Amino acid sequence: MSKMEYRYVGKNVERIEAKEIVTGKTIYLDDFKMKDMLYVKSLKCPYPSAKITKIDISKAQAYPGVTAVLYYGNMPRICETWGISAPPDIPVLHDYGCYVGDTVALVSAERPEIAERALDLIEIEYEQRTPVLTVEEAIEPDAPLVHPDYYDSNICPVVPIVGEDMMMHLKRGNPDAAFEECDYIDESDAQYNSIGSPMAVESPVVVWQYDVHKNSMKAWASSQTPHGYRVNAQLVQNGMENETTIFNVGGGFGNKAPMTLPTQWAAIMAVANPGRPCKYVMTKTEQQIAFDERIGMYMRFKVGMKDGLIHAVKGEVYLNCGAYNTCGQWQMGVGLGEAQIGCGKCKNWDLDGKMVFTNHVQTGPVRGFGGQEIRCAMVPVIMRLVRKAGIDPVDFMAKNFAQTGDGWFWRNQEWYDCREQDYAPVTYETAERFGWKDKWKGWLKPTKIVGNKAYGVGVANHGNADVGEDNCVAYVRLDAATGMAYLYQDAAEQGCGQRSNARKIAAEVLDMEVEKVIVVLQNTESTGYGQGPAGSRGTITTLTAVTRAAEDARMQLLQLAAEKLHASPYDLETKDGMIFYKNRPEQKWPWVALTPFGCNILGEGKYYADYSKSNYCVYFAEVVVYLETGETRLVDVAVGSDVGQVIDPATLEMQFHGGFGAAAADTGLMEENVLDRSTGRVMTGNLIDYKWRTFNDFPPIEVVIQESLPEISRWKAVGLGEISGAPGPAAMMMAISNAIGVDYCEYPASREGILKALGKL
Repeated sequence: MSKMEYRYVGKNVERIEAKEIVTGKTIYLDDFKMKDMLYVKSLKCPYPSAKITKIDISKAQAYPGVTAVLYYGNMPRICETWGISAPPDIPVLHDYGCYVGDTVALVSAERPEIAERALDLIEIEYEQRTPVLTVEEAIEPDAPLVHPDYYDSNICPVVPIVGEDMMMHLKRGNPDAAFEECDYIDESDAQYNSIGSPMAVESPVVVWQYDVHKNSMKAWASSQTPHGYRVNAQLVQNGMENETTIFNVGGGFGNKAPMTLPTQWAAIMAVANPGRPCKYVMTKTEQQIAFDERIGMYMRFKVGMKDGLIHAVKGEVYLNCGAYNTCGQWQMGVGLGEAQIGCGKCKNWDLDGKMVFTNHVQTGPVRGFGGQEIRCAMVPVIMRLVRKAGIDPVDFMAKNFAQTGDGWFWRNQEWYDCREQDYAPVTYETAERFGWKDKWKGWLKPTKIVGNKAYGVGVANHGNADVGEDNCVAYVRLDAATGMAYLYQDAAEQGCGQRSNARKIAAEVLDMEVEKVIVVLQNTESTGYGQGPAGSRGTITTLTAVTRAAEDARMQLLQLAAEKLHASPYDLETKDGMIFYKNRPEQKWPWVALTPFGCNILGEGKYYADYSKSNYCVYFAEVVVYLETGETRLVDVAVGSDVGQVIDPATLEMQFHGGFGAAAADTGLMEENVLDRSTGRVMTGNLIDYKWRTFNDFPPIEVVIQESLPEISRWKAVGLGEISGAPGPAAMMMAISNAIGVDYCEYPASREGILKALGKL
């Protein structure tokens, strides 16, 4: 199929917010000022597990400028049923702390510094308990309980949430019988337990205001998904009605979607201070050590290969929730789905998933969302079978990834036949651009050794059917008098150009100047439902809804004009705010001339969830390992994807580069919150101790893009999204193993771990 030439699609268009961002004029939530604003601060527990035995808030309450001090014993009555985690069974404030940094009391005050001073005046005593810091400890039969007052086990209960019964146990075929047919089998423990801190530059900020007369809330949040934020807040606030407004978001790597903890802290303080807006701004240290981290994944599983294809998988998958997790069921369901996509030819599965509480910082939605973690745990084990079989890993990945005719169970436990999908061509093109045939010398063999430096290469791939995730609604309003179009859609701007891409799609359908399309501020009162730019979903979901809304508005416009011109709407066309006959384009009328006075046309577009298509990313990495010190550096990277149709080239390339730092190199080589196993304390609560990626750490990155133009939407675009870095960590582990000639898998790679693998420690 030949590629069409469009006015805007496939071309770079200036971003809506670009000039304001670079000139410092963009309004972020921390810039938002309201009358009678109060500021909220939280008191943190200093122990990983401890019961509160005494608390005295009297001095803090009496401090000038303090308006409220809350702890588990004086919560507002309507907030007593509000919770955290999922299911939200744990009260927002409770009489114990279950990780270092857990909030045990809150203060609201006229100024931030007053609230900070009042925290120091709260007198509190604890009785320490024995913590469990790893999944292996937590699942032992006699393990200390993280939440002894609410659960009799560290296994988090699973219940249907928002009407969806998540897939926690994947069963397909007959794995036991299939293992008997396998050529190679491996049975192993595997894990992906890097405690990375996916910090967006803008810290989480929330403002809540309670209307006591209506018993409802208004919220302002630095969330990347207004409707998702609102729904999650209602879930954990026992159905409390709220409306949410989103400003520009200074970056969001998934964990700025629900932001449950700061949301609940600000919201209960809003109830305690009726009518007054209550603002919670996380400090950078809080964002690092007391905010949603990446989940851990621990697996005990058996995998078998037959004729070069994965043939059977069986075992247990444990998701490390930390102290709380608001979306673990979704993460497990998505992870089990993505495991099937990566091993698309395997028809025999039995993976039982469980969510486990531990006494470390809570986890939540982070770029990768379960699939990255489960695949990075599985791939090194699978690759041992590929090595035994003597197969080139590129060939293995190209042949095993799901293609048209394969299928999978997705998170909702429904079956989807894979459609319009063959990613082998982009896999092989990326391998060629990377120079795989020259660099690959075989399993556990370095590409070259120069003095004390060994070079090695690795590859991994990934895909996610969440590109079609969840229902979505958009509206396009045409103002005939001004010739303007107003776009109401669900995606907040978090720095990746979502609003600009939605605007160019509306302009493309209406064939008008893109500058005359106004994207309305994201607000749940006016925009249609959607989950925003979560789960790689924006290209298919939001842009499809926007397309259909613009098409609907365009047809209504032409129908009104046709009545005036005594013609068929199919004989008419519109371009740049003018209407004309298709066969007589020289005679034109502005919209206002052919529509009723004061006419506003509202077009509606809907998209319904469809998980039958996945996106794709293949990742090649070359590393150099310093054999005397164990230091590892990336020296070359190539990433490739077939995105169906490019919407905006600059945005797409930015996704590849962003994925390198926010999902690949961070958890593969560079970043880790170091947990002191004796105290349960995170030791890296600042940007000096926490080795955040810098541009100097980026190697040359070769980006390979193909456009197969699948028939999945008007624009034939699949998108890329969060998976742009997801295969990176596993590729890096393979590269390190090949460089040093020994199996190695530790996320992130460490000097000590590599030296130990080499027998030097």
